[in-house]
Amino acid sequence: MNNKILITIARLIFPCIIALGFYIQINGNNAPGGGFQAGVVMASAFILICLVFGSNFMSKILTVYKLKVFAASGVFLYGATGLLCMLFGSEFLNYTAIENSFFSKQTLGIALIEWGVGITVFSVFTLGYYMFSTNGGKEKNV
Repeated sequence: MNNKILITIARLIFPCIIALGFYIQINGNNAPGGGFQAGVVMASAFILICLVFGSNFMSKILTVYKLKVFAASGVFLYGATGLLCMLFGSEFLNYTAIENSFFSKQTLGIALIEWGVGITVFSVFTLGYYMFSTNGGKEKNV
């Protein structure tokens, strides 16, 4: 791409979008839904990079394999939090069983759940866009 203005703006705004995503993720623990919004915002930053620099550039940063690993890791974190609660003798995702001296029980459980949701949503949205834009991970011959 030869549009220097578009490239410069994308390079300037990318870190701002990522910082906003982390802000939403960290402050979203106080209310339900922070992980989903943070994942979508962070995915939009990488979709912007894919739109401006192309799918080949994007595939050097985040491969399909890495995105699938991130998606599985987020689901694992979510499920492991629920199983940890069950291991300590409570119901699935009942955070009262988790003991920690630094965080309250609800804060730690919600934080783990929201991080799992955020990682999964980020990777699935990015992977979905990447797969649709590249014909299943391969560049189009158009």
